[in-house]
Amino acid sequence: MDNNLDQSKDFLFYSSNDGRIKVQVIVDGVNDTILTTQKGMSEIFGVDVRTISYHLKSIFQSKELIEEAVIQKNWITASDGKRYLTSIYNLDAIIAVGYRVNSFRATQFRIWATSILKEYLIKGFALDDERLKQGNHLFGKDFFKELVERIQEIRASERMFYDKITDIFKDCSIDYDPKSLISRKFYAAIQNKFHYAIHQHTAAEILCERADSSKPYMGLTNWKSQKKGGKIYKSDVIKAKNYLSEDEIKSLNRLVNMFLDYAEHLAEKGKGEYKMADWAKRLEMFLNFNEYPVLTNAGKVKADIAKHFAETEYDKFRVIQDREYESDFNRLIEASHNGLPTEERNG
Repeated sequence: MDNNLDQSKDFLFYSSNDGRIKVQVIVDGVNDTILTTQKGMSEIFGVDVRTISYHLKSIFQSKELIEEAVIQKNWITASDGKRYLTSIYNLDAIIAVGYRVNSFRATQFRIWATSILKEYLIKGFALDDERLKQGNHLFGKDFFKELVERIQEIRASERMFYDKITDIFKDCSIDYDPKSLISRKFYAAIQNKFHYAIHQHTAAEILCERADSSKPYMGLTNWKSQKKGGKIYKSDVIKAKNYLSEDEIKSLNRLVNMFLDYAEHLAEKGKGEYKMADWAKRLEMFLNFNEYPVLTNAGKVKADIAKHFAETEYDKFRVIQDREYESDFNRLIEASHNGLPTEERNG
């Protein structure tokens, strides 16, 4: 048995009208999945093992799943007391079977799964509240902590933050005017004060210090299409946050969320009693109280100069990026070409 696998843990697979379906599964904490035998799947969906075997064969033949990717071998103790080397299937295989089996339990599973998918498509998220409240560490990981960090990141995104802070200002500032000089100054200063509190540089200073066409990814640690393996664009290189380290981003997200909570609290406590000048003072009071360094000037670099510098570096970097993308594409085409039978390569 793989040392990374934990034997026989209860797993709440799904809830249905006839109760909760709990099964004994093997937990793979490395790959964040559960595993069970064909017999285990037959109990989940209320069908014969032969039905499970039939559908698995169909799933692999259609290439819906790759057999080697979803099966592991494990020693299982049978009812006769002997141990047998048995195929166990991961969660991908269990779900795929659930969408093919024709049984009452499988139908209940699909109804449940569809409700989760519908919630995700409409809201952008789906949560198992009870499991998170219980601090379930089935895989030896704190997924609630991950959830909090992801929410902090979303809430601290520029669009979300400015939308929220604008709503607060509109609701509880007696002199709020988005076109006024003091409002424009506050919006311009708030980003720099947050950046400075974390790494002692303004956003403009970060661009001039870290944008470098000779570095991998031009010094960026994040960009819009990064998760898809996509290119870096000019709009990516003019955002200071995209150059921050993972620790800096976490600290910045935490700080922004703390301030939003603080601002919301003030807004609820004294609605309509603040002026925009008060918010600027409150921001500095907040930073001082939480022992962050406070920016007291406009910084050493002007925003337009930093933007021009980053864009100039990008123009140099783009040539390198396009060349490397072309090389990768050519290698992919060549690999595909070499993998074809001789008659297909020759047309």
